[in-house]
Amino acid sequence: MNRIGMGLVGAGFVGPHHIDAVRRLGYVDIVAVAGSTEASGQQKAAAVGAKRGYGSYQALIDDPEVQVVHNATPNFLHYDVTSAALARGKHVVSDKPLAMTAAQSKKLVDEARRAGVVTAVTFNYRGNPLVQHARTVIARGDIGEPHFIHGHYLQDWLLKDTDYSWRLDPERGGASSALGDIGSHWCDLAQHLTGLTITDVLGDITTVIPTRKKPRGSREAFQTGKAGDTDDVRIAVEDLASVLVRFDNGAKGSFSVGQVCGGHKNDLVIEVSGATASVAWRQEHQNELWFGHRDRANEVLQKDPSLIDEAARPYAHLPAGHQEAWADAFSNLMRDIYGTIAGGTPYRALPPTVATFEDGYRANAIVEAVLESARRGGVWTEVAR
Repeated sequence: MNRIGMGLVGAGFVGPHHIDAVRRLGYVDIVAVAGSTEASGQQKAAAVGAKRGYGSYQALIDDPEVQVVHNATPNFLHYDVTSAALARGKHVVSDKPLAMTAAQSKKLVDEARRAGVVTAVTFNYRGNPLVQHARTVIARGDIGEPHFIHGHYLQDWLLKDTDYSWRLDPERGGASSALGDIGSHWCDLAQHLTGLTITDVLGDITTVIPTRKKPRGSREAFQTGKAGDTDDVRIAVEDLASVLVRFDNGAKGSFSVGQVCGGHKNDLVIEVSGATASVAWRQEHQNELWFGHRDRANEVLQKDPSLIDEAARPYAHLPAGHQEAWADAFSNLMRDIYGTIAGGTPYRALPPTVATFEDGYRANAIVEAVLESARRGGVWTEVAR
């Protein structure tokens, strides 16, 4: 297999996980990392074992050895970095959100089509083997026609007023915090599992902590803060939200998201209730899949390659009883993305585990519809197509 060169723009919280995931593949060279300055780029490159460090994303994109650009920058840079990479004909792997707004995401969808390269968004929970098994079960009709999809995505990393992140700054993170950051994951997973599309939403949003202590220095995501060398800042984005949803087959749904929920570290839960049974998956117990029945005992399927559907088996790499987790699911996405690139497959033939730029646009549109619904006092609002 020919070797493929990748470059990473943004080496903060999630960037090193991109490096780890592609390094597992064995045929990807870590060519370069771009930082905000030449010094930071070189420092970050040395930290992850990349060949070169650059002081700008354009310098990395211009490197002829970089064939795939990974965009792990703060949200406000997503459009500029991805658009520049597409203009040079580079494949792109972007963290969510695809862009700050649905309009920007729609432009990237069009630019990607013109470029004809492989493009993907890292909605990484799709890469879990039991998520893929559940998807097959639902598509096969084992639980009947879905009529209710519900759950939550709760965290506690912003519970204190001394907790702060660039994600709370609308200029850097966008118009939404909890919905855009984690609610988008739940919505993508709901649509991926069921094959349905969210068409309408009704949202209620809250800023539980309206004033926070912003540190005068930088702080990575999920780092805890302390009072001291800080400034009090007003928070304009939500840290808690509840949403009703409608799907294109007539099914209903609901979910809540919160970053101020004590004890919930990364608690994504989704359940699909169908005409004959239900199936549920919880990220914090992701090696188990629950099935609910009316006329017989409920079941818990533990991850076991010999028991899950044949289509899901390539995403399970360890025997039963050996736990696979977040980083393994992330690596599964990279395996599908780079397998497509290596095989010269047309970009629109990505495996369904991989979220496309169209999926990224859809996520932006759902979040914007929820925000619009809340602004209008909590009324049903159609999601832009």
